Amino acid sequence: MVAIISQPDTQKKLEILSTDAQYDLACACGSSDSQSRKRSEDGKWIFPVTLPNGGQSILFKTLISNVCKNDCKYCPLREEMDIRRCSLNPEETAKVFLDYYNQKKVFGLFLSSGVIGTSDITMDRLNSIARILRKKHKFKGYIHLKVIPGSSNAAIEEAVSLASAVSLNIETPGEKNLAKLSNKKNYIKDIIEPMKLISNLTQKGARYQRVKQTTQFIVGAAGEQDKEIVKYMFGLYDRLNMNRVYFSAYQRDLGEESISGEKGFLENPADILTREHRLYQVDFLLRKYGFRESDIMFEKDGNLSLTNDPKEIWANMHPELFPVDINKATKFTLLKVPGLGPTTVDRIIKTRKISPVRSIEQIGKVGVRLQKAEKYLTF
Repeated sequence: MVAIISQPDTQKKLEILSTDAQYDLACACGSSDSQSRKRSEDGKWIFPVTLPNGGQSILFKTLISNVCKNDCKYCPLREEMDIRRCSLNPEETAKVFLDYYNQKKVFGLFLSSGVIGTSDITMDRLNSIARILRKKHKFKGYIHLKVIPGSSNAAIEEAVSLASAVSLNIETPGEKNLAKLSNKKNYIKDIIEPMKLISNLTQKGARYQRVKQTTQFIVGAAGEQDKEIVKYMFGLYDRLNMNRVYFSAYQRDLGEESISGEKGFLENPADILTREHRLYQVDFLLRKYGFRESDIMFEKDGNLSLTNDPKEIWANMHPELFPVDINKATKFTLLKVPGLGPTTVDRIIKTRKISPVRSIEQIGKVGVRLQKAEKYLTF
């Protein structure tokens, strides 16, 4: 009997490729339930995105191919894996997205891909889709393009010229850690130098200053310390003007048995998700609260505490600074108070302009966070 293997149609390919796109979070917007990715009825990952006016819309996300020549040991799509491979061509990808967009199901597009042949061949396919949308269909909305490690300067600049945002995943902190995960990628040449180029192309005053750059760490795959990640994170914000850094907890049973992520150096499997959460908390301290790298405290093993939040640890290490007077403290000082975030601090400042704040109840509904904050305040 002759076996007939049919080629997947566009819909089936989208189901496969949208599912495989779940491992890249560099376009995600937050860690709350309302901002988490969700699977649509037809099997695609869609992402809520907070808009400038405060509302939300949906981002359509897919790989254009899960074919990949790379050997990233943490990745379930690496070359050696026996999975069903397929690719979308530029025209069909653009058509499917526009169908969704015209039905007002999505507001923008995120495109990524495995490495098809070479980095530049892959970038040409990604850029082709953006060119079709921008030039042929006059689409002026949001497009996020993944930059493939090792791409040429010309391919990267074209992506930046077409996109609203670009991302190239840093993956690990430093060459030594990347060497544990890939024998093919050159950390400086394939990742750091392209990120510097993007930074130069998008810096303030540059031609493409409107374009945002993000990146992602795969947390735990290489056995790296949080201290190493925070060092690189701070450098990305301080020297490369990165718009956002994301963290993806390594998912066990997806990679090679040889890597640290598979050996389970954290005893409790849930701890890796807590670790990811702590890194996001540090990210907020650096981006929104005025903290420096030196303000972040680590355990003896070089990792963040799994039991206490990094802002509260810092406050407890500096008892000479607390309590602070809620009616006199500057915005910068109030942001250092555990339990207070930017929104609450703005509310405090507005309230005390009208009349002094005499109790925690004046700030808002008293929950766990405000109860925590009260210990560090005087009224």
